[in-house]
Amino acid sequence: MSLGVLNNIAAIYAQNNLNQTQNSLQNVLQQLSSGSRINSGADDAAGLALADGLHANEAALNQSSQNASSGVGLLQTADGALSQVTNLLNRAVTLATEASNGTLNSSQVSSANQEYQNILTEIGNIGSTTNFNGNSVFSSTAKTVFVSDGTSSGATTFNEVVGSLSAASVGTTAPGAGVTSAITNPVPGASVAAVQSTSTLTFSAGGTESGTLSLGVGTGSQHVITIAAATSQAALAAQINGDSTFAAEGISASLAGNVLTLKGPANGSGSLVIGTSNVVDSTSGAITPTVPSTASAAIASTGSITLGATTDTISGTLSIAVGAGAAHSIAIAAGTTGAGLAAQINGDSTYNTAGVTAAYNSTTGALTISGPAAGASNLSFTGTSLSQTTVLGPGAGADFTGSSASLTAANATSVLTTVTSAIQNIDFQRGNIGANINELNAASNVASSESVNLTSAEDSVRSTNYGQATSDMAKYQVLSQTGISALAQANSVQQEILKLMQ
Repeated sequence: MSLGVLNNIAAIYAQNNLNQTQNSLQNVLQQLSSGSRINSGADDAAGLALADGLHANEAALNQSSQNASSGVGLLQTADGALSQVTNLLNRAVTLATEASNGTLNSSQVSSANQEYQNILTEIGNIGSTTNFNGNSVFSSTAKTVFVSDGTSSGATTFNEVVGSLSAASVGTTAPGAGVTSAITNPVPGASVAAVQSTSTLTFSAGGTESGTLSLGVGTGSQHVITIAAATSQAALAAQINGDSTFAAEGISASLAGNVLTLKGPANGSGSLVIGTSNVVDSTSGAITPTVPSTASAAIASTGSITLGATTDTISGTLSIAVGAGAAHSIAIAAGTTGAGLAAQINGDSTYNTAGVTAAYNSTTGALTISGPAAGASNLSFTGTSLSQTTVLGPGAGADFTGSSASLTAANATSVLTTVTSAIQNIDFQRGNIGANINELNAASNVASSESVNLTSAEDSVRSTNYGQATSDMAKYQVLSQTGISALAQANSVQQEILKLMQ
């Protein structure tokens, strides 16, 4: 190595290595002091993104667990209030049983009635004053409990409906009465599809078919298909359904057993017409189609309004038009039942003239409205404005509304039945609340467990490995000392040149 004074290459190397050692030592000391392996994006960009994402999920899960706990608190408040209502109702049972005893005089019955009225008042007070976090507990508005892991796919909303509680007349209606929802069918302005005209071909069981079949709609042209020899009945139905001309005209076929049913387009577009049929059955020979006569081919259009339950009531306005005719509207009074609406439609002179009739099925709750049997007239609902009062099933609420009769010797038995029914409804509702509490507790436990697992995963990514970090610190401290010593030695090399100049 030559000696020079312009550049001290050895010292430059020593300086670079010493700078790198100092940077590494500074990074290790930062990890040791902060407890985090990742203190900036430069430390580990991918690890930082992963750890921050996990931390966001943890925050959502921790809050979700608190949300569920708050929901449990609300439901427990409702359950406690209903427990007191049950105690009051049990006392009402005692009073009703006592009043039904003919040995009491009028003054004693009056005293029992006074206490009974006080019980009803207290139930009303419980319903109106029971609050949780400033919100009324007993209402038909759903209290939503949101549980999420921070992602859209992991979000769940629990709608906890406690229901309204009043003292108008305890136990006379099912829990949850009075919730109003909109009727989605019929759609205003939409025409109800008319019934298709049909014809049938009856084959021999297990036979095969061959020949030709001609079909058309109304006065339109006939379309002929050729049926290959030994064609099965199912294959013939498939051939008809797969024919583009038949499809364009709205003609279809279905097979049930050995009967092939041919359907034309919707009523009003023309009846299905079978032309010259040369279908030959392998067993019975020629097939004669069963075709409805022209006069009866047009089938009445029908539409239906299906209520949620047979105890539902309807109110609002219903407008029905036949074909291109003007719509006729009727006003439906509040509390009208399905049977009552059917009677109102059937008793309307305008609808009678237009051939519109209605039938109500008390089993299914379906109200079917039929139009006239006219091939060009479809039934349509226009400008419909209906509202439906739905009586929800037990457990959807604790709404006891009706007439608050006084307790007398004459009606004591009736009151006893009413109050007993109320106790059953309260018990059912408390069972439903208990199920909701268990559901929210489970959701809270799952959120807490998942949060713990995510915290562990984040910790493995973000936290400082102290064993590794302390070893690195010792290494860099030694390297720092050796680097300083090496730099001092490199600087002293050039001083040797002075000795040569003496």
